[in-house]
Amino acid sequence: MIPQAFDWMPLVVTFLCLCVLKMGGFSASVTQATVQSDVLCHDWGVWSETSVCVYDGEVSWIYCPLFSYPTLYSYSQTQNSSLSLLWYRQTHTHDLEQPINLKLHTLHKDREYLWIQPATAQDAGLYICMLRNISSCVKISVKLEVVQRDGECNASARPHLNLTIPFQSDRTLTCPNLNTLTLPNSTHSVTWYHVSVCECVRECVCETRCRSDLFRGDRELKGDDLIIHRMSVPYAGLYSCVVSYQMNGRTLQFTRGINVTAVVPDIGNKAPSLLNPASDQIYTVTLGDQATLSCRASLPHLYTEKQEIWWTINNKTVEQLADPRFSSPEATHESYYYGDEIKERVLHVMDFSSDDLQREFNCSARNSRGFVTSRAVLKSQPYVPTLELGCGLGVTLALMLMMFVVYHVFWLELLLLYRSWFGSDERYTDDKQYDVYISYARNSEEEEFVLSTLRRVLETEFGYSVCIFDRDSLPGGTITDDTLRCVGQSRRLVVVVSPCSAVRGTQALLELQAGLTSMLHGGSLKVVLIQFKPVQRKSWVKELRRARLALTLIRWQGEKSTPLNSRFWKQLQLELPMRRSTEKHTPLPDITQHTQYTQHTQHTHPAKDKLIQCYSTSAL
Repeated sequence: MIPQAFDWMPLVVTFLCLCVLKMGGFSASVTQATVQSDVLCHDWGVWSETSVCVYDGEVSWIYCPLFSYPTLYSYSQTQNSSLSLLWYRQTHTHDLEQPINLKLHTLHKDREYLWIQPATAQDAGLYICMLRNISSCVKISVKLEVVQRDGECNASARPHLNLTIPFQSDRTLTCPNLNTLTLPNSTHSVTWYHVSVCECVRECVCETRCRSDLFRGDRELKGDDLIIHRMSVPYAGLYSCVVSYQMNGRTLQFTRGINVTAVVPDIGNKAPSLLNPASDQIYTVTLGDQATLSCRASLPHLYTEKQEIWWTINNKTVEQLADPRFSSPEATHESYYYGDEIKERVLHVMDFSSDDLQREFNCSARNSRGFVTSRAVLKSQPYVPTLELGCGLGVTLALMLMMFVVYHVFWLELLLLYRSWFGSDERYTDDKQYDVYISYARNSEEEEFVLSTLRRVLETEFGYSVCIFDRDSLPGGTITDDTLRCVGQSRRLVVVVSPCSAVRGTQALLELQAGLTSMLHGGSLKVVLIQFKPVQRKSWVKELRRARLALTLIRWQGEKSTPLNSRFWKQLQLELPMRRSTEKHTPLPDITQHTQYTQHTQHTHPAKDKLIQCYSTSAL
């Protein structure tokens, strides 16, 4: 029994040792993870050079950009060191980084590549590759875009490679990234498509054609490559290669695009030439304003060569001059013809001064075949302050418009105000007895308007001396003599126009004739017409029709004209003599006394009986 127990003892001891080592290794890994979690990881952000774009349902692989700089990191050195390559993912719906589960059958890590076989729309987002050990950590993100395929060629897709091929030359097109397909026991096939140059068909609608069966003649398929034996214009465009292969019983594929551009051959004179400034060109600048000088150069196509165009001021570039007044943005493309292009570069000079006229402004262009330069000839013109003039003219027009509107609305008030400031009182320049003589038809309605409204306002409110024949004439005299005397002693003759105000044989006509005669013979009397009721022009007497064009007609509009601030009273006051101060006269006797007086005088004046009869029988 002892030998048997002795035979089991080594096995038990070995088992216990393995358990202890296993537990120790687990503890060490936990400790290492804990330590690593405390290490601050340096984030290089999102890789700015390019993003990975793949069609929905195709294979995609993401390259870790940390290995793009062999002087910093290389995959072979990483494997020999303690650094570990880890992959994480950040989607649009999650802000935190999540570890990638490599156990999924669609994900596969191969050296510095992460394969997604195939990629779907849910796989889009940021993929983070991380190199870390117990003491250091660095990471960088790569953006993956998953787009929907639009046909076999998808002409709007971003190409993976751009090629320029000279006319009449040959070139072999190799599908990009085909060498990355290094999975063991994998077979593949490559299918090429070409999006031909836009052709004008059916009412000149531009149509793109995607073909895979036209590679013959000057183009030939040889293995996985496409050979162009003689380049021509129809062979330019987008070439797409679709790579299909089998893996684990599944058919997978990916697509790559090559944009081919036809250019002129690298033969002949390839030296640049300047179009502006020309020998006879003069740049006109304005002192005190910004000046813009244009430089245009024709640059022939040269392969893998950067052609330059720039401005110099006194043989110094804008960067060397370091003056904020001078700026020159990068050159812009003006035209492009099979590689030959015309570029323009401008020079901005702020606050151009007379000292700048003494500077030498040169435009230059250069490539490996030649160098050209030309000086800009400047001519100054006086500074015209267009902004200031425009603002001044705008303000002047606005003020004129405002003054026109104010005058159009308040012209009566302005004229009355002007006359009150600069007008003269006629009482001190003549020997007239009355300011106003009122002529009207002798009927009850007009007498009520003249005595109760017109006379009251003129005497009581405005302070005028008013003459009314029936009230102010001396008894015992003749009507004609008294009328001429009263009219001659008045400064204004106010005629109340109505259908019966100027009828042949009435006193109102006599008063009108007296006033018009005085005006025609150079007298100081002025006649003012007040339209009490509308009168047709053909009903007016001959004297009134002839004088109407030279007389002021003021219309009475009933209740609307009753207030003292109405337009009627302002117009009437403007036609009457100016008064600097309002002198209110003593009110006249009661209207009933005046009515009795007029009734008494009606028996001695037959013309008034005719006037009353006219008013009662007239119909307008």
